[in-house]
Amino acid sequence: MHSAVFLIEFGAIILGLGLLGRFAGRFQLSPIPLYLLAGLAFGEGGLLPLGTSEEFVAIGAEIGVILLLLMLGLEYTASDLLSNLKTQYPAGLVDAALNALPGAAMALLLGWGPVAAVVLAGVTWISSSGVIAKVLGDLGRLGNRETPVVLSILVLEDLSMAVYLPILTALLAGAGLAAGSLTLAIALGVAGLVLLVAVRYGRHISRFVSSDDPEKLLLVVLGLTLLVAGIAQQLQVSAAVGAFLVGIALSQEVAEGAHSLLAPLRDLFAAVFFVFFGLHTDPASIPPVLLPALALALVTAATKIATGYWAAKRAGISAKGRWRAGGTLVARGEFSIVIAGLAVTAGIEPSLGPLATAYVLILVILGPLTARWTEPVALRLTARLRRPKVPAAEGATAPPEASHEALDGQDAVGHK
Repeated sequence: MHSAVFLIEFGAIILGLGLLGRFAGRFQLSPIPLYLLAGLAFGEGGLLPLGTSEEFVAIGAEIGVILLLLMLGLEYTASDLLSNLKTQYPAGLVDAALNALPGAAMALLLGWGPVAAVVLAGVTWISSSGVIAKVLGDLGRLGNRETPVVLSILVLEDLSMAVYLPILTALLAGAGLAAGSLTLAIALGVAGLVLLVAVRYGRHISRFVSSDDPEKLLLVVLGLTLLVAGIAQQLQVSAAVGAFLVGIALSQEVAEGAHSLLAPLRDLFAAVFFVFFGLHTDPASIPPVLLPALALALVTAATKIATGYWAAKRAGISAKGRWRAGGTLVARGEFSIVIAGLAVTAGIEPSLGPLATAYVLILVILGPLTARWTEPVALRLTARLRRPKVPAAEGATAPPEASHEALDGQDAVGHK
């Protein structure tokens, strides 16, 4: 009877997620907010609380985080990462300063303490690579000149997770300065070693893992990832960092084959993770933090737009591309929830989970809109501010519309 109830509950969850994903795809939306809402509906205080399947969902959620970071690592080679670090690190520093500080300041203003401030800084800092990649594809901007700037910022954010997560893990565990420093040193040492091995011996590693049989390739890559993630967690380093480093170490044909095989598993367990996060958030706890979440969302949307604008300007992109780059970076999603989920599991500030849920829900919906409309709105406002105030008689010889069109034409020169 117990197993029957479990199968019914878990089957209903998976079926519901599939229907929600299909619904989101029909309207070209990210399914993440719908998954979070589903978790709220099935959690404590929701419409239909779960019973026997919650423990299994928790294990699935942990696998989901590991697969998210593994797939992210598969996107980049070690040489690509080193190249991005050398050329784009100023943009990464500006991104961290403009977007992490508002989250830390909000936590301190709410009286949550320094550990919660570090958590909320990460929540507001990291953009959603998954949502942004989908938006770029939907808007046909993958070939635009500003897109490499956007991707470089995302890569630097992903790399920073290898440093940030061990620090956060040590803080959440209540480790002292010595233990925390040791944890960070181990994490940085392992990351550096993996990068070095990947650069020099990446072909040999890929040859060892490679297999013409998809089943064997899937088993070896998945088993290796879970093994390394478990060892990393045993060493007080985040399991997600271990999975990320495994993805970096694999390259060429192995990375491509593993990506296609693991993508469905990633999507399944990532959806389970978002549901799991929602399960641990009482819907009644969201209204009290809705105003702070909305204020934080508006502030950090503006700071992300400023980040993208500055980075694109530094790369020599014209005005239209700068605004497009800024608007594209606004969306937050999977990594913000991963970071908040670590704090919720550790029992840090009870209101942190609800605030992070509301914050991500707002920005994962707002992000695609800012990606589409930041450029035209900003250029129209800029044109109005630059438009000289002239008497009506003189204005008749040069209609405002004509000058606005001329400005748009200049901005579009040499731009895709």
